[in-house]
Amino acid sequence: MWEKKPVLLLIMATGAILVGTIITMVLPFAWVNTEADRIESVTPYTALQQEGRDIYIRDGCNNCHTQTVRPLVAEVIRYGDYSKSGEFVYDRPFLWGSKRTGPDLARLGGKYPDEWHYKHMESPRAMVPKTNMPDYGWLADNQLNPQKIKRKMDVLGFPYTDDEIKALAGKNEMDAIIAYMQKLGSDIPWREAVEITIVGDLQNPFKGDAAAVSAGKLLYMENCAQCHAEDLSGDIGPELDGANYDEAELFELIYLGIPDGGMPPYSKLGAQKVWQMVNYLQEGQ
Repeated sequence: MWEKKPVLLLIMATGAILVGTIITMVLPFAWVNTEADRIESVTPYTALQQEGRDIYIRDGCNNCHTQTVRPLVAEVIRYGDYSKSGEFVYDRPFLWGSKRTGPDLARLGGKYPDEWHYKHMESPRAMVPKTNMPDYGWLADNQLNPQKIKRKMDVLGFPYTDDEIKALAGKNEMDAIIAYMQKLGSDIPWREAVEITIVGDLQNPFKGDAAAVSAGKLLYMENCAQCHAEDLSGDIGPELDGANYDEAELFELIYLGIPDGGMPPYSKLGAQKVWQMVNYLQEGQ
């Protein structure tokens, strides 16, 4: 019936498409980024952080790294509550992404100290041996232009202070991109939501086990040597050779990490592997 009335069919089809477009595209734009969506703890990027974000986009980092915690059980357990629109009110454009060639960076800020990032950007394999990320040490050779950054922020309407612009003097692109990465997720109190507690007494199951010491050494070289040196002499992290820690203290430090000190937890390895590392460190002392 309707196919015999092409004009009416065209009008009805157009109407159906418009209704669908309004519901699926127009209304969501009106519903998000309202005052109700704002998160009070989320603050604008500084001039240095915003320039780092521009460099991050320019060099295609978003092609390999996503920036969103998906509403999946595994991700919520690891990173806290899934991403909300209020976290991205100052992102133009947003960088959620969908392809994770490299790890997600949504909550990267504060996970590692600045020095770790400088070494990682200069030579990624020095910090993560199995990565295929290219070297970005050349960023340190490119000095920032404070006036150009100021003009960009003026055009885009980003807030900044004169002190922020003055502080750009002598900074380079490496400083900027690391400042940006340290900002990611730092405004969200997600670490409190995923804080791990240890229940019960800690008992070393590998006391005097030479095989556990050997396994612990391999685990240390894969996960810890980049910050504490292969010989335990310390680098980014403190010296561990001769450090005065008992077994339980070492286990807690490795398993729980030091969130405020830039050491991530290694609970993902499981208690058995952490105990193996503890036995290696005790043997090394």
